[in-house]
Amino acid sequence: MTNQKAATEPNDLGRYFIERANAGDVDGLVALYEPNAVLAFPPGNLSTGHAEIRKIYEQFVAAAPVLSPGRQHPALVSGDLVLTASTLTASTLTTGEVTVEIARRQPDGSWLWAADQPTLVP
Repeated sequence: MTNQKAATEPNDLGRYFIERANAGDVDGLVALYEPNAVLAFPPGNLSTGHAEIRKIYEQFVAAAPVLSPGRQHPALVSGDLVLTASTLTASTLTTGEVTVEIARRQPDGSWLWAADQPTLVP
């Protein structure tokens, strides 16, 4: 696991994703997910678990995208689960697309994504 900080608030995950993607930190990106998490990226593709998610992010980082934060929506918390969402801007991936994630509070109080849908077309 990466030496990066853990997400103490659900919306930290999105901020950390931008930072780590821009730094080319594949290990840091994978560390944002639970071991058996599901990632729906690229569109039409499902990756389950750290090994499959790592392969996706190795390809993603190799393309060297420059990401900037979208508009983060308030987290919707229900016990140990949370729904997070961001509306992307022109300087991230595509204007108007929405990311939707489900995170779970971990035993240490930090948050990790359990399911990630990065490009949900409006």
